Parts: sequence; structure tokens; C-alpha cells
Amino acid sequence: MASTFNTLLDKLHLTSKDDDGAPAKDPTEEELRELKNKYIEAGQDHVFAFYDDLSTAEKAGLFERLKSFDPQYINEITHKALHPVRSSEESQQTNLEPLPEQATASILDSKDDDIQSWYTSGLEYVSKGQVAVVLMAGGQGTRLGSSDPKGCFDIGLPSQKSLFQIQAERIWKVQQLAEKHSGKKDVFIPWYVMTSGPTRRATEQYFEKNNYFGLQKDNVSIFEQGVLPCVSNEGKILLEDKAKVAVAPDGNGGIYQALLTSTVRTDMRKRGIKHIHAYCVDNCLVKVADPVFIGFAASKDVDIATKVVRKRNAKEPVGLILQKNGKADVVEYSEIDDATAEAKDSKQPDLLKFRAANIVNHYYSFRFLESIEDWVHQLPHHVARKKIPHVDIEKGETIKPDKPNGIKLEQFVFDVFPLLSLEKFACMEVKREDEFSPLKNAKGTGQDDPDTSKQDILNQGRRWIQNVGGIVESEVSAEETGVEVSPLVSYGGEGLEFLSTRTIKAPAVIEKED
Repeated sequence: MASTFNTLLDKLHLTSKDDDGAPAKDPTEEELRELKNKYIEAGQDHVFAFYDDLSTAEKAGLFERLKSFDPQYINEITHKALHPVRSSEESQQTNLEPLPEQATASILDSKDDDIQSWYTSGLEYVSKGQVAVVLMAGGQGTRLGSSDPKGCFDIGLPSQKSLFQIQAERIWKVQQLAEKHSGKKDVFIPWYVMTSGPTRRATEQYFEKNNYFGLQKDNVSIFEQGVLPCVSNEGKILLEDKAKVAVAPDGNGGIYQALLTSTVRTDMRKRGIKHIHAYCVDNCLVKVADPVFIGFAASKDVDIATKVVRKRNAKEPVGLILQKNGKADVVEYSEIDDATAEAKDSKQPDLLKFRAANIVNHYYSFRFLESIEDWVHQLPHHVARKKIPHVDIEKGETIKPDKPNGIKLEQFVFDVFPLLSLEKFACMEVKREDEFSPLKNAKGTGQDDPDTSKQDILNQGRRWIQNVGGIVESEVSAEETGVEVSPLVSYGGEGLEFLSTRTIKAPAVIEKED
């Protein structure tokens, strides 16, 4: 089945062009006429403007790409995105409230017994083979000055480990912790890595080259999110060149459609997966397959749970997870007025009322992902106005616009939240310094860049060593006091007692117990 799916991806030109395969051939006249009629009926037949002048391979490529889209559906979602219809609920005054207390917990003030209970039950689910991880890794490191997948990026740690390696080693460590806890051998957490067209082949090659970072190849699956055509401000599908449609990935919300069309759910079903952790690749501190989070969500018997960090201040530009008109939702900072942003918690006046900052770190029950077919069509598409290079249909010339000339359609992973009843949604607040350090900007920016990511990992290692009584001294400067603790040694600060009487000269790497 997997080979059949990969063949389909090849046909749709969703894999690398250097794949070996049969020579391209023209579609039959009947196939071409049938496809053209679909685009004529949708008012999008301009995409065939240069078809007769193309080579056989180019014709085959364009035909297969256009065949993969339903032009009427593209028209429909474009119109809805450009002209959203407000529902009766949305027409009413928006009512924002924090999530109900029974749906939330905070690592910052939960009882140690509760945290330990969640951790223990999480490890039990792992040891039973019921936990899987889905990684959203479709982005390239363009902002970082790299054309490689962002997960391949070296943030400058002393070990020179990439984001992919750090996260793979955390999975390996959780497997080991579960084995130790349960007494079982061969405990595995399957890792499903969602890529995009531009990053899939490079990601596959990177994992193969690095022997899957110590994980078993059979437990790492690389799949691909879909794409949608870019359209003009008038709703017309744009051509990147005479033989190619301008396309863009369908956003991190494309994870649901990708799970629907790939073999991922089939594999999860065969393995008996019940609990899924999903996250974005650019967070170097992410606790992959976190037993505490898995245990917490399972204890609530929810279909979706999400991790949040405490908003730094009222002005921090982050999306917030809250109740919107009685439903769980994410509201962007730009949608909240100053009075709402600055409102204080009535029970804890020193805290903001709305402080649950979204970090795109989620739990899903497998039973919920089994129902994707029932609700995926309800998810909205959002408009991102962009400068999109395209071919002038009249002149055949490539135009590189200097201002936004079209839109890319995308979905957000949190668009599904309002579809749930509040009883099936939960939220866990975690420590920012332990779990959230996104990599968004180029080196030297000073915020969410490689230097801040590196320093956050080194600072965390220093805290862990100091917590067990170890001493960290700098050989360079007062600022250079961090230590990189390999995930192979410690997942969350545990197991470092062998450093309790040691003095570590920073910067340093702890790669093994000695």
C-alpha cells in the first residue's frame, strides 16, 4: 500500500525530480478533453494557455498536477476565504473567557503527586506501544539562510546536533525510560514526520544518511502534506511558468488532510496507537512524547489537549488559547483590544486573565483522528496575501511583482478546536524556559534565532546540573555558563546524580555517564 501511495505522489510530481521512473507520456485525447472541460466549466481554462507548446514531459507534468485539483473546489474555498460569511454566533458580540478550570492544569503550581501520576501513566502507555508522535516539519530554513529542511539546521550547540537529531534522541530516551519503568524490552514510539514537496526528499536523505539517529527505520515514517494552487486577487489560478502551476503548502492545518490521504492512520491502527503527540520542528526545547502530557490528557479522557506557556506581558504578540463564545479556540493578539489583553485574573490579580500562549504543541486521541472524514471539510481556509511570481497569460512573460498580487490559501492546525465540546478539550501550562524556544529568525536577530535557541538549551542543562548539586563554572565569561546535556543522558533532568559532586567547566557537553 505504501508503494502504491508513493507511486501516486510521483505521478503528482510531489517527490523529487531526480526519481527514477518510466518516461513521461502524453495523456490521451479523451483524458485531456475531459480535464479541460472541468477547468472550462470553472472558468480556469487559462491554465492550458501554453499546453500545446510544451514538451511531452512538461505536458505530462502539468496534466497530472491539474488533475490533482478540483477547480470548482478551488473556486469555492477561494471565494469563502476572500468573502467569509459570518455565522449567527459570530454576528453576535464575541465573548472571550479563559478555559474552565476543570480543563486546565499548570506544571507551575500542580501538586508533585499529580505530576508524578501523569508521568507514570504516560510511561505505561508508551510501554504498551500506544503512543505515537507526529512532527510537522514542512518548512525550509529560508529565513535562517538555508535551503535545507528546517529540521536539518545546526543551531550552534557544542555537539553540532541538528533539530531532527535532538528530537530523535528524546524519543529514544523516552523509549528507554519506559523500558526501565515497565521491565519490558523493545518499546518503540513510532515517529511520523510530515514534510512538504520541497523538503520531503531532502528529509528522507538526511534521515538515511544519519541512520535515523539511532531509531529503527521501521518506526520512522516520512509523509507529505498537500499543496493548493496560488490564485490571483481575482481568483484565477496562477502559473509559475508555462508548464507549472504556482502552488504552496496548505498550512500546518494541512496535517489533517495529509493524515487522511496518507497511510499514517492505517499504520497507527495496526500498531494499536491510542495517544498522539504532535508538534512543530522549530522548537528546540520540545519534550517529544512527553509522558506527563500524555498522562494528563489521557486522565482527562479528552480528544485534544494543548500545551501553553504563560504570556510574558500584555503586549507580547502571541496567540491565546481560550474560550470564544463557549468553544475552545485560538485568538490572535491582533484580534484582542488593549483592555482585554491587560485584564487581570480575579483569583490571581498578579497574573493576566488571558495568559495561555499557544505554542502549537498538541495531544490527539486516536479515536478523534479516526473521525477526520467527518469534519475536515468544515475547516476554513485563510488568506495570505503574497507577491507571487507568475506567467502573464497574454504575453507569456514571467512577472515578478513588487507588491502582493495574489493569495496563498492555508489552514491552521487549531482550526479544529471549536469543533469539540469543552469536555473533550484540555490545556496544560508548562514552563517556557523548559519547553519553548522557537527558531524563527536569522542569526543575530536577538530573538527566536539560533543563538537564543542554543542558549536556552545550554541554560537548561546548567539548571539541571545545579539542581542535583553540581557546580558549573565558565572558562570564557560570566555569560558562557551553559552546559549541553545530551537527551541520551537525560530527558528532563532525571538521572544526573552522577554529576552531584562534579564541577563542570562551561561551555561543555555531557554525552554519557562517566
